Amino acid sequence: MKKKILVEGMHCASCATNIERSLKKVSGVSFANVSIMTKKAIVECNDKTSDEDLKKAVSKAGYKAISIE
Repeated sequence: MKKKILVEGMHCASCATNIERSLKKVSGVSFANVSIMTKKAIVECNDKTSDEDLKKAVSKAGYKAISIE
């Protein structure tokens, strides 16, 4: 399952890398890519991965997940 997460607070490529690293640690996530240009994270995960777990991972990296599609 592919999800798009709108992220607030990114300023540079290092920010995107930190969020990617945090998302990849979530159980069930097989792929994560964060774009500073679009301010979105693209995540591939299984059906058991909750939106709340993804939001927590973004928050743990120091940013805010605005929405998940």
